[in-house]
Amino acid sequence: MPFGHDMVHSLATVVELVNTSPSTGGDDGMATLAELRAFAESRQMSGITTLTPRDLVQVRRVREAFHRVFTAPDLPTAVRILNGLLAETRITPRLTEHDGHPLHVHYFAADASPAEHLAADCGVALAHLLVEGEWERLRTCSAPDCEHVFVDESRNRSRVYCDSRTCGNRMHVAAYRARRRA
Repeated sequence: MPFGHDMVHSLATVVELVNTSPSTGGDDGMATLAELRAFAESRQMSGITTLTPRDLVQVRRVREAFHRVFTAPDLPTAVRILNGLLAETRITPRLTEHDGHPLHVHYFAADASPAEHLAADCGVALAHLLVEGEWERLRTCSAPDCEHVFVDESRNRSRVYCDSRTCGNRMHVAAYRARRRA
């Protein structure tokens, strides 16, 4: 997928955000303000200075909307969910350079809350993916005990596990052992 730095970064951010949800089969990785702060720092969310309990509630709501986009049964449903999320944001495109990154576009307003920041930047990245006819790249891990989401960036759209080192390796070892027993 030939996307620029900002698109790749936003897609990775939305995947990481969704995978903090208990809806993906694990614990809530966004249960506290400290976890939200760590997420914002690790994803280099620019312009975030203070975080409030309200920010945490809003980010968790946005996270669940993104999860519904990834797990939508069809493209029209994904479009409807994403349009609803984007309609709630003040999308204000502007060119920027920061933190050593080349010139790129931010879609969130300068005074945006963390939730609006995520909804705008990640929502627009997902919108571009859908517009390009790449909806099938939004996937859920095929490992039976994992429900993490990912964006399949493989050339032939063949990726099935969220992480080849964990779920992929575990499933390949299990298949090998099953063959050996047979």
